Amino acid sequence: MAEFHESDRFEPAPRPFPPPPSIPRAALDGVRMRRIMAVAFDFVAVSCLSGIVFVGLLFLSFGMSLFVLPPLFPLVAFFYNGLTISGPAMATPGMRLMDLEVRTMAGGPAPFLNAAVHAVLFYLTTLLPPLLLVSFITSDKRCLHDILADLIVLRRARPPL
Repeated sequence: MAEFHESDRFEPAPRPFPPPPSIPRAALDGVRMRRIMAVAFDFVAVSCLSGIVFVGLLFLSFGMSLFVLPPLFPLVAFFYNGLTISGPAMATPGMRLMDLEVRTMAGGPAPFLNAAVHAVLFYLTTLLPPLLLVSFITSDKRCLHDILADLIVLRRARPPL
């Protein structure tokens, strides 16, 4: 008869990712519509910033950089999103206007790389708009670019009165 040793006990394999935290329902109320408004505001802001940088660099280079500057919008958008989302406010100016913030799925602030990749993935998903419909399927209203960047957009918690 075989003996049973404590080391023979079956241990389940560790989970590759921690389970998602429980998110209060109020943190997700109206997030989709607020995100649409925030993206519209941020698009205008990034366009204005890109235009200012474009004209400034065009002037400084005496027009010699005219053909080099068109990819400026994606570069400005990359740093705009990366720096604002990873900053202390955890949101772009448009998101702050709509009372939204971005967090990692673990609940912490988003690092710069995640925030910047989140922006790149967002602009890529706008090339295939049906990918944005993923937010209707997921229970936490995350879009595909949110899932891939391991981020979630929530309503900003209001301090108690």
